[in-house]
Amino acid sequence: MDHPELQVPLFFLFLVIYVITLVGNLGMILLIRSNSQLHTPMYFFLSHLSFVDVCYSSVITPKMLVNFLAKSKVISFVGCAVQFCFFAGLGGTECLLLAVMAYDRYMAICNPLIYTVVMSRRSCSWLVSLSYGSSFLNSVAQTISTCQLPFCGPNAINNFFCDIMPLLKLSCIPTQVNEIVIFAAACFLGICSCLTILVSYFYVLSSMLKIHSTEGRRKAFSTCASHLTAVTIFYGTLFFIYLRPGSSHSQDTDKVASVFYTVVIPMLNPLIYSVRNREVKAALRKAMLKPASL
Repeated sequence: MDHPELQVPLFFLFLVIYVITLVGNLGMILLIRSNSQLHTPMYFFLSHLSFVDVCYSSVITPKMLVNFLAKSKVISFVGCAVQFCFFAGLGGTECLLLAVMAYDRYMAICNPLIYTVVMSRRSCSWLVSLSYGSSFLNSVAQTISTCQLPFCGPNAINNFFCDIMPLLKLSCIPTQVNEIVIFAAACFLGICSCLTILVSYFYVLSSMLKIHSTEGRRKAFSTCASHLTAVTIFYGTLFFIYLRPGSSHSQDTDKVASVFYTVVIPMLNPLIYSVRNREVKAALRKAMLKPASL
């Protein structure tokens, strides 16, 4: 680190963020499981999003906290490969889960008569399994192809975790093939999931505009507001990092943005869904009042 005097303050800052992330997301999972009113497809997907956020943050943050206080900031080759594999797999899963949640809102608002049939428990489980499976299949393939590259040294990663682009820069040979594979994977996971979200909300917005009742329109919007906020923050950060022109890239700026979407966003998601969602707030109040009534 260029400013060693900041290491201890940053350690405590990110420790607090990590604790809030764990408490918020694990609390969201327990709240959804314990409240029968939240046993719906939307909250089933939200519980998996919270689980992914816990794992996503835990892959990065503990090692980063250790490095803040350690004199030798090293990670083994195997440790780096494992960290990248889980980071890529969980990041892809989050993209696909956000798309699945958008599709769920589309079915609930635009096709309410067949919603319970289409979004059955079996269908929801299949969509979640597909999100995990396809993302980790991609991350394992990228990890294997990257680990087969020769690294001549000095093997110093210019980042706070093992991301794919800093790793490719350490290779002794050209990495055009790897970059093409990464681009193809990004197109599949990122663009396809983003298009699913955009198309789903296009139809959702069209249906909401046809609702004549102000109360009905407000209720429909409230079910989408928290998800839209989470999508905007997550994809906005990713697009800022990966879709800017190469000439405008700054490694320091990219590292700050990476901290935001790997450490801060997992903390924000449960706060977004608890503040912007009426059903979650009602369930939370009920859970807090239950011990008092006993």
